[in-house]
Amino acid sequence: MTDNTTEEIAAWARDRLKMKSAPELEPVAGDAGTRRYFRLRDGKTSRIIMDASDETGLGVFAKVASRLVDAGIHAPEILATDPDRGLMLLEDLGEQSYLDVLDEDTAEDLFRDAIDCLIAMQQKVSLEGLNEYDPALLLEELSLFPDWFLASHWQVEPTEDELDAWEFITMTLVRWARDQEQVFVHRDFMPRNLIVSNPNPGVIDFQDAVAGPISYDPICLYRDAFVSWPEERVDEWLEDYRQRALAAGLPVTASPELWLRTCDFMGTQRHLKVLGIFARLCYRDGKPSYVKDAPRFFRYLARAVGRNPELGELGKLLAAWKKRRTTGG
Repeated sequence: MTDNTTEEIAAWARDRLKMKSAPELEPVAGDAGTRRYFRLRDGKTSRIIMDASDETGLGVFAKVASRLVDAGIHAPEILATDPDRGLMLLEDLGEQSYLDVLDEDTAEDLFRDAIDCLIAMQQKVSLEGLNEYDPALLLEELSLFPDWFLASHWQVEPTEDELDAWEFITMTLVRWARDQEQVFVHRDFMPRNLIVSNPNPGVIDFQDAVAGPISYDPICLYRDAFVSWPEERVDEWLEDYRQRALAAGLPVTASPELWLRTCDFMGTQRHLKVLGIFARLCYRDGKPSYVKDAPRFFRYLARAVGRNPELGELGKLLAAWKKRRTTGG
């Protein structure tokens, strides 16, 4: 499979849509992967082209999209695919993501719609044939932090004792993740992947979905990579989700205290993973902007460490590694 030029993509769209001439393509901000997205307009109609020419994920995307649509979730309809070229023509759900419009005035209404959608996904989307968020995957994600953030961004080499402590912490996080009930997990259910639409929201970037811990997607939504909220407000939103999920018959704990601890441990796993991913994007993929958001994740981690004694050793490790860093913020 070779990389597609913009001209080739436009010609492909012209042929698929039987247009008289190749359309002008507008680049659309994509995700952290290698996929590219373009919007094309045809009169009052617009569509999205996904170019995954250097990936092999079109089939996975299509399968997850199908199960979301079958469950009544507002995911994009697939209009055409070309696996050989890695191209897919999609319904355009809208031009504004939640991230574009979230503020103090809009947050309550937008998040209410997002939680309605999330609960519907967790209730209705089939887990059959879906990959599991198993211990191997959880540990693989956690390894991104020492392999990329410590090694490349802070340029710190942990001692043997520190590695032993790190291993104990990672196993603790895995245990908390696996002890939860397993449901459909979008895995990046965050504001930039929710589109303001009717019905609201439209859901995108779901190709990495797994069967996994029920607290994972609520954490993605409220402890986001690109926008932060007051800690007390996040706790209130998480408790609101718990109550609504419980009323919907989902397998969440009846204990508010246990739920909050569960979210802290699940969040810690995700925040460490994302720090590793951001460093990898910077030093391997030449995308330095992501790592600028690292301080946000350390604030999330400090909150979890501060109120969960089992994470105290992680706090000590992070403090020691930060003190020894030779580069990076």
